Amino acid sequence: MIRTPEEIAKMRKAGKVVAEIIERTQAAVRPGVSTLDLDKVAREVIERRHARSNFFNYHGFPATICTSPNNMIVHGIPSADVVLKEGDIISVDCGAIIEGYHGDAAYTMGVGGISKAARRLIEVTAASLEAAIEVMREDNRLHDIGRAVQDTAEAAGYSVVRKYVGHAIGTAMHEEPQVPNYWPGNPGPKLKVGNVYAIEPMVNIGGPDTIELEDGWSVITADGSLSAHFEHTIAITEDGPEVLTRG
Repeated sequence: MIRTPEEIAKMRKAGKVVAEIIERTQAAVRPGVSTLDLDKVAREVIERRHARSNFFNYHGFPATICTSPNNMIVHGIPSADVVLKEGDIISVDCGAIIEGYHGDAAYTMGVGGISKAARRLIEVTAASLEAAIEVMREDNRLHDIGRAVQDTAEAAGYSVVRKYVGHAIGTAMHEEPQVPNYWPGNPGPKLKVGNVYAIEPMVNIGGPDTIELEDGWSVITADGSLSAHFEHTIAITEDGPEVLTRG
């Protein structure tokens, strides 16, 4: 779908709220903080900015953000019982709605001092997102995005999660088409000015297989290896990619 400049302006507003959630939750991450504490921080930003959460009550999801530590890939439910400790890594997925338009982003960071292996995973996953953003230009192909992610992650010896993917975004959080984080064997449609996508590499130190837990949301790596997740909402403009969720 082609979004008008007026629509992208609204998504830019939503993106600014998401960028503030990222900034505030990152500042709150430290040993002894629960993932429910991080959710409270995000909720305060949403309320103060007169936005709405696009996660809360989405298919019944019970929180404002997703918080996924260590070998949890995505969709972790914030809980007072999940307390961060030194050496953990935590992935936070967050979003906001302004005037009916969505922003969606995620990051992974360390809690205190972390291992070299964890730090490298985070750096490579962030780099895979940046590589994807760089190819988001008019007349490139949709699946060039996933190939950039896959090439970056696999060059470092990691695997890319296949089951969960990026997506178009606008008046709904998840719109078609989906954007796999790997090369699916065909180039896909041409990218056009006005397209807006949420691109979200999920990269594992071990294999790509996943397990959904009994809560019906939380997804972990099948082999127990660490996982990292980065995401931004990006509009394709005449001047190239514009990251709407970057502060």
